[in-house]
Amino acid sequence: MDQMPTSHRTSGKHSALATFARRPETGSLIGFVVVFAFFASLGGPVFIGAPGWSSWLNIAAEVGIIALPVGLLMISGEFDFSVGSVVPASSMTAAMLSGHYDLPAFIGIAGGLGVGLAIGFVNGLLVTRTSIPSLIVTIGVMFAVMGLTLGTAVLIKGSTSVSYVPDPTTKALLGQFINGMFNVAILWWIGFAAVFFYILHISPVGNWILAIGGDRESARNAGIPTAKVTIGLFMASGFCAAFVGVAQVMTYQQAQVAGGQAFIFNSIMCAVIGGVLLNGGAGSIIGILLGTMTFAVVNQGVFFAALDPNVGSIIVGALLLAAVLSNDSFRALAMRVAAKKS
Repeated sequence: MDQMPTSHRTSGKHSALATFARRPETGSLIGFVVVFAFFASLGGPVFIGAPGWSSWLNIAAEVGIIALPVGLLMISGEFDFSVGSVVPASSMTAAMLSGHYDLPAFIGIAGGLGVGLAIGFVNGLLVTRTSIPSLIVTIGVMFAVMGLTLGTAVLIKGSTSVSYVPDPTTKALLGQFINGMFNVAILWWIGFAAVFFYILHISPVGNWILAIGGDRESARNAGIPTAKVTIGLFMASGFCAAFVGVAQVMTYQQAQVAGGQAFIFNSIMCAVIGGVLLNGGAGSIIGILLGTMTFAVVNQGVFFAALDPNVGSIIVGALLLAAVLSNDSFRALAMRVAAKKS
């Protein structure tokens, strides 16, 4: 039997390595492996076992559901800071409708998700109809929604928190802990990831998103409905943030006006660590998932390793800087290879 020459096998290996190095999620995969190995060595069997996995996966699921659409928006060249106010606004809406007014659970859930979609639509409309950057628009909307949520809660309930005990079915779907450890939100996170993977990597919309992030004017001139795509992405971001807010009510049986601000920067960090460029035009769903898991491992690994919490902040900051540098390096490598091929 003929065997492939050694030079051909070596060339194939080099080609595979070069292809791997050019992938947008390569840096995030390396980062995840290094971070997990670091905390596994410090955290010991407990971190490697079910307690450790459930701890960081529960954190990853919450922030990850929001990081997915936020990452897509960043790929298209936009930012959404309003997610920090959508989470508490949607949770308060669901708790108010189903807890304070005793309406059926599905009405409270629909109301909470509707709030997220409405805020996302307003964000998209303002960004596409004005020349104001999305960063400024969403910060303005964030503060407006925060004030509206607080004022409405105090006016109706006379308090900044609302309690709600969901029925067993609703609890099982949105707030149950499997085996008392793994939040059902992990399964929802996987489902959302599959949907967004199809949108970005399989459907034609994915090419539109990348084109808009690369050059919005050229994309518009090429016939891509940039306004509709942008509004749709903001609505997806609002919906996912609202979903997390509603799920929090079903999990913890209480809604707080002050909750949600941490999701703003955490979701952006997950996307950047996952290989999404800050100026848009590049990124992947697999990378965002890896970036989210890396962030969650650091977040919980510090606790299991009994380290000073400030160490976690230092590690996250270092990861963020390393991610930005590696993103630029891998992008430059891909561009050089593409230039040689052409």
